[in-house]
Amino acid sequence: MSISISPLTKIISLSAILALGFLLVILSCALYSNYYPLFDISLFLIAPLPKLILNNAIGAHNNNSDFLSGTNGGEGDDSFYYNTKYFNGVRDTGDFLTSWFLILGIGLPVVFHHCNIINKWSMFMCISGGLIIYTSIVTFSIFFNGKRSGDGWDDDDEGGYGYGY
Repeated sequence: MSISISPLTKIISLSAILALGFLLVILSCALYSNYYPLFDISLFLIAPLPKLILNNAIGAHNNNSDFLSGTNGGEGDDSFYYNTKYFNGVRDTGDFLTSWFLILGIGLPVVFHHCNIINKWSMFMCISGGLIIYTSIVTFSIFFNGKRSGDGWDDDDEGGYGYGY
């Protein structure tokens, strides 16, 4: 017996968590009258984009295609261009850029605190709010693009915009 959660419940809970993340970042600005932590929101919002774009550009979301299986559908000997081991650099670039934005999103408030631009509590609220924002975006992509079983959808993708777990 498995517990199934309706999509509406998922959307409402994820939007509440996302609102909590934005609330923490905005409060870290408003309570201390310093609006530099707002730069952190943009970093955490664009952090998933490199992984999403680069993994979907090479077809990592569809495991049943000829593109990822290394075959060309029987036409000629072009398997070199369709072999997935040559696209590991693109996938690794997406992972690297995503990691870079995440580390920058955590490090920017730390640098602001070190330079006495923001105080300690503003830094903690900004970092925790940013991580909540990023986590809710990734969780949203996993929930709504993962494999669905038995719900009538014909879905062959791994899901998660490259975050297939």
